[in-house]
Amino acid sequence: MSTIRQIQVTFDCAEPERVARFWSEVMGYVVPRLPEPSGAWAVCEDPSGAGPRMYFQRVPEGKVAKNRVHLDVRAGTGLVGAERLAALEAECARLVALGAVHLYTQFADEENESCITMQDVEGNEFCLD
Repeated sequence: MSTIRQIQVTFDCAEPERVARFWSEVMGYVVPRLPEPSGAWAVCEDPSGAGPRMYFQRVPEGKVAKNRVHLDVRAGTGLVGAERLAALEAECARLVALGAVHLYTQFADEENESCITMQDVEGNEFCLD
């Protein structure tokens, strides 16, 4: 049995290049220059090679339901309380300026720290945590 060493995250979308540019800004990734962009797909990659490649493929149908899988963007790792919430809100503001939508903030309680649920430029949900 082989050991899996890498994964690729694949998004179905209407505008692959637009979505790839958005996620490259979110993650600090790069969009490699393609000899002939097809419009049917696009990618963005971690320049360090540590993170997974993200692949965006055009599909004819639109998004109709909540994602079954979503990304957690780790903007508040190691932070707690007001310091964590401030970091999440600052990242939320940056991503809204890129075209994301802030859906709601879940504030800390006795069990969980704060997190923010958002949508990317095509409505795919993701969390800032």
